[in-house]
Amino acid sequence: MPKQRTDEEKKWYVLHTYSGYEDAVAHNLKQRIESLDMGDKIFSVLVPKEKKIKIKGGKRQVVEEKIYPGYVLVEMIVTDDSWYVVRNTPRVTGFIGAGTIPVPIAPEEIKTLQKRMGVEEPTYKIDVEINDAVKITDGPFKDFDGKIGEIDKAKGKVKVLVNMFGRETPVELDFLQVKKI
Repeated sequence: MPKQRTDEEKKWYVLHTYSGYEDAVAHNLKQRIESLDMGDKIFSVLVPKEKKIKIKGGKRQVVEEKIYPGYVLVEMIVTDDSWYVVRNTPRVTGFIGAGTIPVPIAPEEIKTLQKRMGVEEPTYKIDVEINDAVKITDGPFKDFDGKIGEIDKAKGKVKVLVNMFGRETPVELDFLQVKKI
């Protein structure tokens, strides 16, 4: 008697994994699919990531960040065999669902996620306006206060007017180098 209800249709499911081991789980699962010849039941393994901009040591870097830490997506047809292969992959703690029966996620959610992952250029989220008071958090003017004079959304830059020696001096900074007060 099969334990899994199967409709022989491939759908996306969410696996819960140990946080930090998402890539290892994806790699192990792909190897298991190949070695156990489950390619006809388990089709894709995906660790959702997106590109973000961070400042490290005064330099701008594009880093890949996991959208859902601790989760891996799998496109598969759920049968007792395919469930067993995925569930018994090292560092997989289980499927998202009720009890032992995985619940698929909506196709729209996958499309939205794939769009978010497919964005090549990381976007800038600038949450300051002209004349906002800000504190500079990085660079040679760290800990100075100033106010926003200009915003260049395309480049992710802001001009901050810093009061030095009794006069306002414009300083061009990356938007990640300032924090709204």
